[in-house]
Amino acid sequence: MDTELLKTFLEVHRTRHFGKAAENLFLTQSAVSFRIRQLEQHLGVTLFSRYRNNIQLTTAGERLLPHAEAMLITLQRARQDVAITADQQLQLALAATATIWDCYLMQQFNRLEAAFPTFSWRAESLHREQMIRSLLERQLDLAILFDPPKTDELAVERIAELQLLPVITSNYSANKAAMQSNYVLMDWGTAFQIQHADILTDSAKVRVRTNSAGIALSVLLQEGGAAYLPESMVQTYLGNGVLQQIDDAPVISRSLYGAYLKSAEPKETLQTVLQQLIMV
Repeated sequence: MDTELLKTFLEVHRTRHFGKAAENLFLTQSAVSFRIRQLEQHLGVTLFSRYRNNIQLTTAGERLLPHAEAMLITLQRARQDVAITADQQLQLALAATATIWDCYLMQQFNRLEAAFPTFSWRAESLHREQMIRSLLERQLDLAILFDPPKTDELAVERIAELQLLPVITSNYSANKAAMQSNYVLMDWGTAFQIQHADILTDSAKVRVRTNSAGIALSVLLQEGGAAYLPESMVQTYLGNGVLQQIDDAPVISRSLYGAYLKSAEPKETLQTVLQQLIMV
């Protein structure tokens, strides 16, 4: 199968719009439509349905989605593997959510590269479900995530503890009541949501919901407000008075875990990489 058809399918799914997909792929809209028809004819199914100009995946399209992603990732990895230079002994695929990259892994990645100079790295930002699926399908070597997967095939090790501080900009009072009026709600995983449920009232004004700590911090700095953010990201702003810690709201700890396939080879290498992350 022509992989360009799968790329076009994924782009139409992502944008929900044939015209926008065409712009992003540097194609005409008719070319995008033709590719989708080719793919549908090849598979003998209808992949998209239109409801009042809102393009949605059909049931068949939903089933194709993970296979299309896996096939393109496999091809990309194959190309990278065969392109590894003579002085690079191993390629390692590492993934985390955007939030974990923002608040932890970005700071450690240069140190990982320095510690393993013969590695060729593939670093990706993926959702939790994508990471678990990619680990099980051997498309990914190592995933860093908050809520450890409860899957027998995967080994899980705790590597770090993040302290999430309740912070608010200096133009507000540093108390929990002030959080209710201009809050940026961060997605820090299931355990955080359970602890966080008692902090905000039902009438709280949540201005922004995001899964990116970088976006949350940017909103606070530009527009003001409150959020739970990792200590490592806000230390400087607490020091210069731009942000202040909220007195009567609790600090919430979140554990970070490394996960890999138990049957992965070489397992010792993955364990060594995780130890490096624990050490830093």
